[in-house]
Amino acid sequence: MTTLTHRGRRAEAGRNSDKKPDGEEDAAADRDLNDEDPDDSKDIRLTLMEEVLLLGLKDKEGYTSFWNDCISSGLRGGILIELALRGRIRLEPLSIRKKRLLERKVLLKSDTPTGDVLLDETLRHIKATESAETVQTWIELLTGETWNPFKLQYQLRNVRERIAKALVEKGILTTEKQNFLLFDMTTHPVSNATEKQRLVKKLQESMLERWINDPHRMDRRTLALLVLAHSSDVLENVFASLADDKYDVAMNRTKDLLDMDPEVEAAKARGAEMIWAVLAAFNKS
Repeated sequence: MTTLTHRGRRAEAGRNSDKKPDGEEDAAADRDLNDEDPDDSKDIRLTLMEEVLLLGLKDKEGYTSFWNDCISSGLRGGILIELALRGRIRLEPLSIRKKRLLERKVLLKSDTPTGDVLLDETLRHIKATESAETVQTWIELLTGETWNPFKLQYQLRNVRERIAKALVEKGILTTEKQNFLLFDMTTHPVSNATEKQRLVKKLQESMLERWINDPHRMDRRTLALLVLAHSSDVLENVFASLADDKYDVAMNRTKDLLDMDPEVEAAKARGAEMIWAVLAAFNKS
């Protein structure tokens, strides 16, 4: 689990009575998702996983830090949140026996394809399981961290490379070959710096000029991205360009946000339950 770090001094829809068919509900959820953040670029739509990877990539080198061992699981957490925000999965309802976030299972709400390869592969895995699993278990299974050989089939392979290729197709990254002494490695330098700068600026402003001090009034995707950036150990990349005083304010506010009790916050807003469940899973790991 990652921790927030501070610099020393520059050192560092209401319900309708007539229920819509699943396909219509999913399409409506996807439209709502696109309209949720009015500041998002209308030309390029990124998934949470793409945004996390973009934040973690070194712009010129085109790869993530070799020391970052958190981003793989962070990307899997992003997949679960993205599917929940798109209305494809949900947590099982609260009950007397299962009321804690980490005890509640992930349920399939709709298997309508999203059009994203990783999301749809995960949907098929969730649909194929004989018994439902918790958020923490799904993050482990999708990452391949299981001792059960029969469940290795649920591992998502080459996730970073597949996400990077999606960003190449969207014109944000490019593909190069770099030689590292004994081997060649495919890298993906940033070719559209404007899009990354927009993403960084949005997160910075959410903690500074547009600070709300209430997670339930925040844009859900912004809240999710802050949680995932922290869990993936790329949050420092978001605030690194700020002056010291603004950096400290942003980091302190982020720390206060992420130190909130996921159980309490999830109970206040059903639409963001999966976000808090993923945070709870990473807090425990």
